[in-house]
Amino acid sequence: MAITDTTAERFTAQDPDVRLMLRVRADDAQAFEELVLRYQTRLVSLLAHLSGRRDQAEDLAQDVFLRVYRARKSYVPGSKFSTWLFTIAHNVSSNAQRTRARRREVNLAANNSADSGANAIDAAALAASGLMPTRQLDKLELRDIVNIAVAGLSDRQREAVLLNKFEHLSYEQIAEVMGLSPSAVKSLLTRARTNLRDVLEPYLQLGAKVDGIPD
Repeated sequence: MAITDTTAERFTAQDPDVRLMLRVRADDAQAFEELVLRYQTRLVSLLAHLSGRRDQAEDLAQDVFLRVYRARKSYVPGSKFSTWLFTIAHNVSSNAQRTRARRREVNLAANNSADSGANAIDAAALAASGLMPTRQLDKLELRDIVNIAVAGLSDRQREAVLLNKFEHLSYEQIAEVMGLSPSAVKSLLTRARTNLRDVLEPYLQLGAKVDGIPD
């Protein structure tokens, strides 16, 4: 869909990150450094939870920023900058998953998800499930419980939850990032909430053991 002048002007006026990206388009190196500083930690954390590997997430984030820089001359504001950036991240992550599948690699590791942003992911997943613990949990215990629950979601459900609850994207923005309709995103998040609740409720409410967490 073509981006109109009115749309471009609206997002330029509303989003300071769009204005930074327009400076990047004009070859302002300092503006690019500022965008990297603003988004690197968030991007690595998101990609770590999607891939299950912190080391790979850092490489994928570098690839995302490289693509942003290479695309600078053709950039036209058609959405919030974060939506555009996470769309690129979605494509990079999807390509990496396809590559792993072709190589028949087995990814077992949500427990090594990013440390950075872990508490925000914990809170986001609990909010998504509609549950809060009835007993006091330490941070490491809570992180392990939530990482196992989030890792058990399908790839698309996990991404939708992270974008909605952690990055605060709307259904429409998530739909743009993932190439889905808003109604499909709503359905994904509904199923994800049900799945998270099924895993988290016995532990948080009753103190039962979650598979994968030692006694």
